[in-house]
Amino acid sequence: MRTTTRAIAILMLGCVLTAGAQTAAPAGSQAANEYKIGPKDLLDIRFYGQEKLNALVRVSEQGTITLTWINEVEVNGLTTSQCEKKLVTLYREGKYLVDPQISVFIKEMRSNRVSIVGAIQKPAAYELLGRQTLLGLIAEAGGLTKDAAKEIVILRTVADGSSIRLNVSIDELMTQADPKANIVLEPGDIVNVQIDKVVQIYVFGQVKNPSALNVLRSNIPTLMQAIAQAGGFTERAKKSSVLVRRRDASGKDKEFRINVKDILDGKPDFQLLEGDTVFVEETWI
Repeated sequence: MRTTTRAIAILMLGCVLTAGAQTAAPAGSQAANEYKIGPKDLLDIRFYGQEKLNALVRVSEQGTITLTWINEVEVNGLTTSQCEKKLVTLYREGKYLVDPQISVFIKEMRSNRVSIVGAIQKPAAYELLGRQTLLGLIAEAGGLTKDAAKEIVILRTVADGSSIRLNVSIDELMTQADPKANIVLEPGDIVNVQIDKVVQIYVFGQVKNPSALNVLRSNIPTLMQAIAQAGGFTERAKKSSVLVRRRDASGKDKEFRINVKDILDGKPDFQLLEGDTVFVEETWI
């Protein structure tokens, strides 16, 4: 089972940060003005007094648009105000218009997107408006679901076209509030909130409630925890030699003999793995 602290943290992020997301800057705010035009964005370009030149244009993969008279124009990486100034200069210097008044509006933002999937309330692609962090994106996406695991994986494409993997601990991000874990996102990032999985540990023999225990993969119990979840030892349990059977990656079976008395005397508990079988033998003494 998960710790109470971590469970509370997940619920707080799903509720409190969601409220924060509702107060996010609207499209006309300073954050939106910082958006930089990129490939596939749809621009609405308006010429005041020269409405016949108005155009709805899609930015090409090369970051250019094509307009009447001035033809191909590089707009990749420009804000809307920078794009307006560039167009005004081109139309004025080319003597196409005497006093051009041009406005640029972003109709569709396609270039600066990040995607978030997995254990999240609203998995989708989101626009990057200004500086966006991992926590900000999680809040915008409604917060984590209850089946979130302990880790978030960010897949990022770098300059040479290859991909890198960034692993972020949810505990470090949320419970410990470690600033290093709150990564600044980049266009094209794919954020995967890992989904926890229910796995089984088997506890049989001289315990009060022998059974298969359903546990979360991110929080598999130790030997003593598993025995406690199975009701504890019976009076005839052989505590000096508890058997743990495990199948390794190659398919071979391994056996471990654990003296529980040593653990009770301070020796580290034995960590169980998915699929382990614990068998507590009966003592005849």
